[in-house]
Amino acid sequence: MPTYAYACTDCGHAFDAVQSFSEASLTDCPSCDGRLRKQYGSIGVTFNGSGFYRTDSRATTSSSASTGGSSSDGASSSSATPSPATAGAASSGD
Repeated sequence: MPTYAYACTDCGHAFDAVQSFSEASLTDCPSCDGRLRKQYGSIGVTFNGSGFYRTDSRATTSSSASTGGSSSDGASSSSATPSPATAGAASSGD
C-alpha cells in the first residue's frame, strides 16, 4: 500500500499515512482538527541501462537510417528481379 504525506494548513503538523488506493484522503488534522493537504515530492525511481535517455534513441536512429538506405538499394535490385519472371509468365500464356 502506498504511503502519503500530509500537512496541516492551520498548525503545520506533518505526518505520513499508509492508505490503499480505494481509501478516501484524510481531511482533518489529528492535532488541531484543521484542514489537511497532501504533499507531493519527487519519487526515487532511477532508470538504468540503454534506451532510457534521448541520446540512446538518437544514436540508434542515425545508424538505422544509414542501414535503411542500403536496404532500399537492395529492394530496388530485388524489384528488378520479378520483372523477368512476370514477362516469362506472360509469354507462357500465349
